[in-house]
Amino acid sequence: MLDPMRPIRLKLALVTLTVCVLSSQTTDIAQRLAGRALGATPMLGDLRELCDGIGGRPTGSPACERAIEWAAAKFKAIGVDAVSTEPFTVPNRWAAVSAEARCLAPVEFPLRVAAAPGAPSTPGALEAPLVDAGAGTAESFAKLGARARGAIALVSNPEMKSFDDLFAEYIHAGQLLEAAQKAQVAAILLESSRPRGLLYRHPMDVNGGIVPIPVAILSREHATRLARLAEAGEVRVRLNLANQTGGPYESRNVIGEIRGRERPDEIVLLGAHLDSWDLGTGAEDNGVNAVMAIDAARGIREAGVKPRRTIRFVLFTGEEQGMWGSAGYVKRHSAEMDRHDAAVIFDTGSGRTTGFFLSGREDLRTPLEKALAGVAGLGVAENPPDALDGTDNFDFLLSGVPNLVANQDAIPYLPDYHAESDTFDRVNQREAQANAAIATALVWRLADDPERFGRRLTHAEVEKQITDTKLDIQMKAFSQWDDWTAGRRGVGK
Repeated sequence: MLDPMRPIRLKLALVTLTVCVLSSQTTDIAQRLAGRALGATPMLGDLRELCDGIGGRPTGSPACERAIEWAAAKFKAIGVDAVSTEPFTVPNRWAAVSAEARCLAPVEFPLRVAAAPGAPSTPGALEAPLVDAGAGTAESFAKLGARARGAIALVSNPEMKSFDDLFAEYIHAGQLLEAAQKAQVAAILLESSRPRGLLYRHPMDVNGGIVPIPVAILSREHATRLARLAEAGEVRVRLNLANQTGGPYESRNVIGEIRGRERPDEIVLLGAHLDSWDLGTGAEDNGVNAVMAIDAARGIREAGVKPRRTIRFVLFTGEEQGMWGSAGYVKRHSAEMDRHDAAVIFDTGSGRTTGFFLSGREDLRTPLEKALAGVAGLGVAENPPDALDGTDNFDFLLSGVPNLVANQDAIPYLPDYHAESDTFDRVNQREAQANAAIATALVWRLADDPERFGRRLTHAEVEKQITDTKLDIQMKAFSQWDDWTAGRRGVGK
């Protein structure tokens, strides 16, 4: 008897066999790309050019403009299918010009200070009594009473040892400024959270706003000396901050693209931010990952392969001022968000990548593990459900796009975060190459897999995602919640 279902079964078997063969080919190419990244590549040479030749590059600075042109030239030299720079608006301009401070009494000595981003200038050289405001809480300022009015407030800061400490420092900034302004202090000296005299840029407003009070970061050792002197008697200090402030201006993101062979309108994005602060040269934050994105494009071009979907390599600027580059990208490409299969972001220096944060999307866990199978030997098995605020995945998350943030070891990143010591020699070159291998293999697999990585969420689903992961707490602390609820950011209702 003839089997009427036999032709259908044969067709299904053929389709299954074809998918298996294609999957095997995709994995093989991913492993080849990873192997190439682990060998001798131009990536670290690119990083030296960026850090030593251009240096620290705050958004809007001449150095950042040079970095944008440099990165675009790198993509063009690689021979990707398209290179562009796309403008976006940063709401507020801030740049440090000079910072000087000195203890005048009871003993005279220079103080090591750096202006905090977002802080205005002092009205010339400000001389005033110093008051010890403890941790800078409302209660601490209330205890000072009238003594705080017109004084320079010394605020203590715990040493930063973890990401929890870092986020606590950001969250505390708004409360500190509110309490200090109410107490009518003239300026704030904020104790550095890093030991051994290290200074860093600590933004007082994570959205890049200009705050009402001059603030300087003071070396930890000088801060504790001043606190001891204040305990013994009256202290007088001089502070002179000169900062440039202004209104909106334009910066640009750099985009290189390898177009897909079958589904060029579907996009897998690999992103990192190109801008940095300027005390160091922006190696760990985030030059090493910017050059990694460039080298991933180079590796795919050298392999002579074309992914099924388009891979878009994006170097954002404006990240340090409030993630304005990635917000601008999402706004500019809003009509394409349905076609963004994934946005993969690296922003934790050369720390070892142990997996990827899922932003509360358990539906992405299985396809992610599948995509990482070819580089499982590099230990990428820890994929936490957490959602992150403070890096360039944020507006993709709010727009419902499947997004992944590299889950990286905080060391060596944290000790040099925004600091004078963020230089080329601090980068863990071995781990940087391993991260490049993981990133290149992952975006290749996501772009070449027959199945899409994940679907775009609706507004209601994103809102549930935000509350389930408690991301709403950070958004409210960082003054981002109103933009979401008013529809100025994120997927529409």
